[in-house]
Amino acid sequence: MRSSTLLLLKFFFFFFNLTSLEYQVDGAFVGTYGINYGRIADNIPSPEKVVLLLKQAKIRNVRIYDVDHTVLEAFSGTGLDLVVGLPNGFLKEMSSNADHAFTWVKENIQSFLPKTRIRGIAIGNEVLGGGDSELAGALLGAAKNVYNALKKMNLEDTVQITTAHSQAVFSDSYPPSSCVFKENVVQFMKPLLEFFQQIGSPFCLNAYPFLAYTYNPKEIDINYALFKPTEGIYDPKTDLHYDNMLDAQIDAAYMALQDAGFKKMEVMITETGWASKGDSDEPAATPENARTYNYNLRKRLAKKKGTPLRPKTVLKAYIFALFNENSKPGKSSETHFGLFKPDGTISYDIGFNSLKSDSPKSLISSSKSARYYVALVISVSAFLLMI
Repeated sequence: MRSSTLLLLKFFFFFFNLTSLEYQVDGAFVGTYGINYGRIADNIPSPEKVVLLLKQAKIRNVRIYDVDHTVLEAFSGTGLDLVVGLPNGFLKEMSSNADHAFTWVKENIQSFLPKTRIRGIAIGNEVLGGGDSELAGALLGAAKNVYNALKKMNLEDTVQITTAHSQAVFSDSYPPSSCVFKENVVQFMKPLLEFFQQIGSPFCLNAYPFLAYTYNPKEIDINYALFKPTEGIYDPKTDLHYDNMLDAQIDAAYMALQDAGFKKMEVMITETGWASKGDSDEPAATPENARTYNYNLRKRLAKKKGTPLRPKTVLKAYIFALFNENSKPGKSSETHFGLFKPDGTISYDIGFNSLKSDSPKSLISSSKSARYYVALVISVSAFLLMI
């Protein structure tokens, strides 16, 4: 009996070490393809149906822009990896009050782990370069306080801290080798990058060839923006050729990082996409162009390759967006970036299927792993006690 008890204890030690790996991640992204699940709409499917749609599409990496508890609960036990957002409106409070940051992390992150696989927190969105110096000044403090809260809970190796930047942080990005950070951004960017370098976070970029082409249709070949055959551009300083604009935008960011002293930092795309409909001054926003961009982008990511400047650093990207969002303000294009329509049908065909009516069956399978481990523990325990 003593030997069987010893075996039982060894088994439990092994089992709980195995399950504790649920808390450990190598970064916040698995594979190369992810999606932004925006919810500024009054007609999109419930979070439970969204989970089914994502699992059907085999999209594991998901970003949301808040910590809505109904979404976090819906993702529980699904195996989907989630990056949540701390909205810009919270930055000043989180920066000035470490206790509030601790409470926020405890209530919105720790309480949902490990069943909901929260793998990252995006601290604000496109804060720098936006013209609000007070908000920019609060970004680093908020990031540090949220990270320190995670550290107190032993979650700093589980949940990665990032923030996404727009192209507005750069003073020039053509050709890529000429790119540097704007003077009024550097004072905020450099300390932020120093902190991110210390904690191993990437530089997150929202990059939209759609917008670049829309603003400069006479200067940019649309084929270059859509990953279609084209002469591309040549950067004489680096002696590199670019056959698509997204790669050039990413390498421009790498050059800005290098200029600032952060040559080894990885660039990850947190938003990129193409609108399927727009206003009269957005003629490139068509279903065909949106399909072409997103289809070619998906193929490019599937190759698991880097950019001309960083060929060994595999590109990772979150597509914008999962759904058309009918309540977003601004131009018509803002409401038409979705790969899916509000009813779960595809906006255009890039290889995904519409939400199936019989999908609830797949919901059962989402918790199979957990049930399997429980059954395994009970069965082995009973067997060992009988020895």
